[in-house]
Amino acid sequence: MRNSKFIWFLLVIFASAFIWAGGASIIQKLGPEASKVKGAVAQAAGSWERVYRVFALKSAIDAKMDKKKYIKLDDVPLTLQQAIIAVEDNRFYRHSGFDIEGIARALLVNLQTGTLTEGGSTITQQLVKNLFLTQEKTWGRKVEEVVLAVDMELRYSKEDILEMYLNTIYFGSGAYGIGDAAKIYFGKKPADLTLAESSMLAGLPNAPTAFSPHNDLEAAKQRQSIVLAAMVRNSYIGPKLAQEAKQSPLNLISKK
Repeated sequence: MRNSKFIWFLLVIFASAFIWAGGASIIQKLGPEASKVKGAVAQAAGSWERVYRVFALKSAIDAKMDKKKYIKLDDVPLTLQQAIIAVEDNRFYRHSGFDIEGIARALLVNLQTGTLTEGGSTITQQLVKNLFLTQEKTWGRKVEEVVLAVDMELRYSKEDILEMYLNTIYFGSGAYGIGDAAKIYFGKKPADLTLAESSMLAGLPNAPTAFSPHNDLEAAKQRQSIVLAAMVRNSYIGPKLAQEAKQSPLNLISKK
């Protein structure tokens, strides 16, 4: 309870900072030129939108979700869920929205290179980014991403978060969400995917264009091997089953 109150306190501070940033900008930009006033108002509106997302997160998420194509987690094979977690965020069930170890590792790389090349993002952070944020790599956007991820973990179960992630992530070839991906690549419903197919799809979000089997089957197979190895490493499957999946034929649907 104490930790939750502290987190909410941080959220309030964050929201207040955005309000102040918008208000300060208006004061600084007010002048005779209408364009300056218009720009200040637009910036303030953006700040208020950020505040709204923090305190009305569920409403903001509902407005973004495509319920017509939404796939429930019960209709996604367990092996696909495990494959995604193993390769994208193997500490998913142990963190609270952001992973200190992942962030520390990414921060070290960023300090060494002097750029924001590594993100250390969890599944929750990726979901927040897909729903609300831009792809720009700035410290301010990263802070907003972490705050929203913590807020999301306070309001939703891990299963809800994974379900939303699977319905919003881009799998390449025009496939947004696991429903589209299963249909576009294999002509199936997600529930009918095999381990071989699941591990192939789980490897795509990292680089959807580069790893798409429609674009480069060899690269897709190499990525599939990485996913299966991660599943073995995290004790989701055994080496024998992983090898069988690697050797299983993939009946891909031709790209239209």
